[in-house]
Amino acid sequence: MQAVTRRFMVMGLAAAGLSACVGGGGGPVGAAQAEPVMRAVPNAGFDAWVQGFRARAAARGIPAGVINEAMGSAGFLPDVVERDRNQTEFTRTLEEYLAIAARPDRVSMGQDKLRQYGPVLARIEARYGVEAHVVTAVWGLESFYGTRRGNVPVVSALATLAYDGRRGEFFESQLIAALKIIANGDVSARGMTGSWAGAMGHTQFIPTSYLAYAVDFTGDGKRDIWSEDPTDSLASTAAYLKNSGWQRGLPWGGEVRLPEGFNPALLGRSKGKSAGEWAALGVTSATGGAVPAGGSIIAPKGVGGPAFLLTQNFNVILRYNNAESYAIGVGYLSDRILGRPPVQADWGPDKTGMTMADRQALQRALTDAGYDTGGTDGVIGAKSRAAISAYQQAAGLPVTGEPSLELLRRLR
Repeated sequence: MQAVTRRFMVMGLAAAGLSACVGGGGGPVGAAQAEPVMRAVPNAGFDAWVQGFRARAAARGIPAGVINEAMGSAGFLPDVVERDRNQTEFTRTLEEYLAIAARPDRVSMGQDKLRQYGPVLARIEARYGVEAHVVTAVWGLESFYGTRRGNVPVVSALATLAYDGRRGEFFESQLIAALKIIANGDVSARGMTGSWAGAMGHTQFIPTSYLAYAVDFTGDGKRDIWSEDPTDSLASTAAYLKNSGWQRGLPWGGEVRLPEGFNPALLGRSKGKSAGEWAALGVTSATGGAVPAGGSIIAPKGVGGPAFLLTQNFNVILRYNNAESYAIGVGYLSDRILGRPPVQADWGPDKTGMTMADRQALQRALTDAGYDTGGTDGVIGAKSRAAISAYQQAAGLPVTGEPSLELLRRLR
């Protein structure tokens, strides 16, 4: 697994791929980004579809009043169609992904939130058996601790996507689920906001997952994942993980150190061993202690680079979002929130021959030269590539937008 790919896929609770600006000082991994206001526009075809949908919704048992409330104000959102049809596939190495997932501000904010909501998270942990720091890490990746929950009208977004038809059956099922949520009294149609793809709240539930797993932990009669209070969202995340098989006290995994001469044929998620078997082969934790649990081991850059033990709880996180990078990111961020060390092994150079330090130096040099990279995290994302292109154009160089050691030397 030299590189990890973050694709758009609605699954489990998360709408993956909503973090379109991962890297280059961009937004958080796995978080619904702050959306521009999306304006509905007249569309006769959409209006006809809504009329047909009203009958289908009624046949599914949705009360007429809810249908009128929700669909009466639903509008066609062309920006949603544009987002759905032009989703950029971002390929990031695991080194880059983890650099963003556990960047300093996300870690420090996670530590603050863990303290702030410590009593609530303790009660959630006692009921569902999912550790507080793990729930906090999911919150951090999904919405940057509630600061980026999305402001798109979910009914309009889902109706638009169902009408558009690319995955019409799926989005219509989500729209029916959204109407059931409104009928249950958890939220009004107007108050049901989220991402352009219909993921909602602090931990980005899609409607069908909300119906299956959301809980009213506050006891106010509503499963409220939309308010500023994250309690129901955090408890719902824990409920989802519990129902997916989370084992309290079992770590997600962690970085391990492989001995000299380790057989690479033993690597891979299908090749698990007990902690004792790994110990007998000379595997230790990254800090030199015993391997914490049984599981499989992956090494994205081969035996000489960082290696990670993955337990059954890692597989549970995959149920939340079936992207290997995401699941490692949740585990890694949860460890960093507890104050555990960053990755110990050297990632080495990337395919361009640049190390993380080189890429950070390039971003600093570009910034000093007046080209905004959006940060100096060492991850070359959209803003960094735009800065490189602008510099190349101004310098009379071929405009590629690609980082290189030669470019770094020119800027120094």
